[in-house]
Parts: sequence; structure tokens; C-alpha cells
Amino acid sequence: MNFALNYRNTHFITSAPDIHALPTDTGIEIAFAGRSNAGKSSSINRLCDHKSLVKVSKTPGRTQLINLFKVDEGFHIVDLPGYGFAQVPLKVKLKWQQSLGKYLQKRDQLKGLVVLMDIRHPLKDLDQQLIFWAVNSKLPVLVLLTKCDKLKKGAYKAKLVKVREASKDFGGDVEVELYSSLKGIGVNKLFKKLNGWYSPYHENSVNTDVK
Repeated sequence: MNFALNYRNTHFITSAPDIHALPTDTGIEIAFAGRSNAGKSSSINRLCDHKSLVKVSKTPGRTQLINLFKVDEGFHIVDLPGYGFAQVPLKVKLKWQQSLGKYLQKRDQLKGLVVLMDIRHPLKDLDQQLIFWAVNSKLPVLVLLTKCDKLKKGAYKAKLVKVREASKDFGGDVEVELYSSLKGIGVNKLFKKLNGWYSPYHENSVNTDVK
């Protein structure tokens, strides 16, 4: 039987300003990260079939906390602060970058990273830095090209091919897929990827229980 979680059960647990304020024993975490206004909140809400699990801010760049959500016992989703919004003060931007770097490099529970990019503006400098951090930390990465419904089919397919080719430069385990919260494009692929990342922990838990 294939392992699959019911993401509709996902609920908020806590917010933290940095890695040091997060719970130490939280099982397995999958983190979502992306530039402000890349559609991160909407993507998580679509995954969990919940309209307001993650609040969609009307002012991009305002969310400065790491938000922890519980999918099931031992399985968590982490919503990382959006980055790269021009109107945020430089001091705040640098603090976010430092916090993201520490989380990716030092959080033992983290087993996968979903990076969301607006398909019309992919692979900005901070996006690439984030992926390199993850690859250097031996983390698998799923890049979601969001808002693909904003482009015509031929255009978004061409963009997908281009970004997949560029992603080879990162090395490591980096996969690129299309995503649209509005049209549901890529949602099933996101389900499968997350379940695949969570599955080894589930198997270990079952084997431990059997013993």
C-alpha cells in the first residue's frame, strides 16, 4: 500500500521568529519558501484544501515569522517567511536571509524544500541562493512554477523546459514542476512528492512499533 497523508487535517501549531524558537522535537518537516507574492500561501492552502489555513497577506513582505503546521503525528509543514520584496528595509531582508540560511543548514527535522517561483519571474538571485543552500545541505528540492495559468499553454511549457535546463546547474536533487492554485495544475504531483519525502519516516515508525 502506498503511503499518503490526509492534508485536509493540517492545522496551525505555532509561529517563531527564528530557528531557536521552534520546538526541538517535531518529527519530519517539509518547508515551503519563495519570494513575496510568489503564491506560497495560496499553494499551501490548495494542497490542504483549506481557504484560509495560511493567511494570504494583502501586503507582500509583511510575514516575518516561521509558521509550523501539523499534518499528522510526526509530519509537519513549515511556511518560511517570504523574501525579496522591494519595499522591505534592507536590515529586515538581511535578517530573513540569515534566518532562512540557518533553518536550511541546521534544522535536523527538515527533509525536503519546496521553492515557489512566479513562472513569469523565475530564478531570481535569492531563489538560486536558497536552492544552493538546500543542495549544499543535501536536501531534495521541488521547484514549483506558480501562476502558470497566467500564461498560454505553449508559453508555460516553454518556460518549464527552460527552467528545468537551468536547474541542472544546481546539482543535487532538484525537480521543477508547473503549479496553479487556481486551476489545480501540479497539485497531484505535489501530493506525491511530499508523501515520498514523508514515507521513510513513516516506515521507520512502523518498524519501531513492530519491534
